[in-house]
Amino acid sequence: MDRRRLLRLVHRVWVTAGIAATVIFVGWSLVAYRAAPDARQAGRSDRAVAVRHADGVWDFTPARGAPAPTVALVFFPGALVDPAAYAPLARAAAEAGFPAHIVELPRRGAFGGAEDPALWARLRTVRGRAEAPRRWVVAGHSRGGVVASQAAARGDDGLAGLVLVGTSHPRDVDLSGLTVPVTKVVGTRDGLASRGEVEANRHLLPASTRWVWVEGGNHSRFGWYGFQPGDRRATIPAAAQRRQMLDAVLDLLRTAAAGGAPG
Repeated sequence: MDRRRLLRLVHRVWVTAGIAATVIFVGWSLVAYRAAPDARQAGRSDRAVAVRHADGVWDFTPARGAPAPTVALVFFPGALVDPAAYAPLARAAAEAGFPAHIVELPRRGAFGGAEDPALWARLRTVRGRAEAPRRWVVAGHSRGGVVASQAAARGDDGLAGLVLVGTSHPRDVDLSGLTVPVTKVVGTRDGLASRGEVEANRHLLPASTRWVWVEGGNHSRFGWYGFQPGDRRATIPAAAQRRQMLDAVLDLLRTAAAGGAPG
């Protein structure tokens, strides 16, 4: 076989392998980032929580008759993840008496979606509603944690707290001067936000930050979806990992409502 024919064969094999790898990756991603059935169930209205999904925002409102809330949760999903995968978290907040809003990243954060001005327009829409509380805890998982960090850095009136879940950020903004309660939730087996990466940015958070280390927790199980490419296998049950995250978020919401520092 002459050199030219060999090069054509190598090129054909290389292209075929690349296409096959892309198809496998896309197929895996479509399954991996899809919301679990229990998450989709949590995104439906019932007697305890009213759920509304429109214009890139999911609203979870406590049942009528509950005490008037003084603080609400705004949550930003991870990139590529179906936003419905965080419905159980938003529902838990609403059941505890705190309105919760999942603000979708345009294009699920892909192709610059996390920097799209439409994202901040959605946030302004949520905050501008007449019935909305004037104080907010912003939170996010993975890429959503980057957006939550940026939202906190903007210094908007009404910021009452910050929760960062499964992310190495803040990395690009200095939040060490924040005076509101801050909680950082980290899985010790997170394959996308390792302990070393997280610790490298510790100085960008307030000294008073509450750190919740979820022993054996990974990246994917901070949401209700599949196993994310690049992650590590968790060594604790999914329910146990998510319970620790939920407890951390609810604790900060209660702390923010009381005007104190996280316990």
